[in-house]
Amino acid sequence: MQALTGMGWLLALQTLGELLSRGLALPFPGPVVGMVLLLLALIFRPVREPVGQCADFLLSHLSLLFVPVGVGVMTHLPLLGEYGVRMLAAIVLSTWIGLAVTVLTLRWLGRSGDAQVR
Repeated sequence: MQALTGMGWLLALQTLGELLSRGLALPFPGPVVGMVLLLLALIFRPVREPVGQCADFLLSHLSLLFVPVGVGVMTHLPLLGEYGVRMLAAIVLSTWIGLAVTVLTLRWLGRSGDAQVR
């Protein structure tokens, strides 16, 4: 029963994030705002425990979430044959760019953190 309560918290916070994002014209998507709200809400035990049980349940069934992707790939196999190399190049390139930006950001934050300690 607590897993259902956790799912309710997740959906409520995502909905609240969506409402805030659209209502305040924020430059962030609603689910991102909802995730920040979830991070803040996890301080409280009545939120943390049900969400933890829901997360455990979802993680134990994570492989089921790949079934729709597999069906979509099989359905659009001709498109994959036509654009597959370009899609692979875009995925690899965007992954490398994301990793590089993360490394550079962490290095920059590390340097500014060292300056504050001194």
